Amino acid sequence: MLVDSHCHLDFPELAGQLDSIFALMRANDVAYALSVSVTLEDFPKIRAIAEANAHIFASVGVHPDHADAPLVTIEQLTALADHPKVVAIGETGLDYFRLKGDLEWQRERFRTHIRAARKVSKPLIIHTRAAADDTLRLMREETASEIGGVMHCFTESWAVAEAALEMGFYISFSGIVTFKNARELKDVAQRVPLDRLLVETDSPFLAPMPHRGKTNQPGFVRHVAEEIARLRGISIDEVEAATTANFARLFKCIN
Repeated sequence: MLVDSHCHLDFPELAGQLDSIFALMRANDVAYALSVSVTLEDFPKIRAIAEANAHIFASVGVHPDHADAPLVTIEQLTALADHPKVVAIGETGLDYFRLKGDLEWQRERFRTHIRAARKVSKPLIIHTRAAADDTLRLMREETASEIGGVMHCFTESWAVAEAALEMGFYISFSGIVTFKNARELKDVAQRVPLDRLLVETDSPFLAPMPHRGKTNQPGFVRHVAEEIARLRGISIDEVEAATTANFARLFKCIN
């Protein structure tokens, strides 16, 4: 079986068709999915989906793109994380691609999430785009290695992956790894230790080949796993077993 380690089931592209989404998951032997928070305002929707469905888990956090989001505190995050279906803090991190100017508020928000994760002993889900140096620096300064987590939808270099691995983090690959022009990323996918690798969709975005350009959904994570198996010259069964075991070990939520 497979696990989609990162999706957004509360987003409007997916929220209205959960029955068909879950049916495709079953058809593709995708047994679990982690629905990830991007705002505290929408977190109750994510929690409700997780509460209503045994195979869905949730996270709590505020995405770095949301410049207009209210100040988030450690106390808010830890209170919301105190729930059996909330298995991680995030999505958090840094994004210097979409936003410019003085982004100190983004760095402070990231620090807050790391501190909250350490306080509740739940792993981090980290987003980084055009900000790898600062992301790794803040992870070190805030001793994120004490709690660990995952570098989600990884698109950085092997050097960045290696630095994150040294801090105890996992590396998660999305549908981008199936794209023909993602040569550097394919190389990274071959080099990450199998016991530190996860697969995800980041749905409704980034549909893998052969569905590129369509609305993504958790059942499509099988295409990501198949590409990683091809790149590494191993069976899809090995990728399924390893990534599912990795998910269970990191998030402590399935047997």
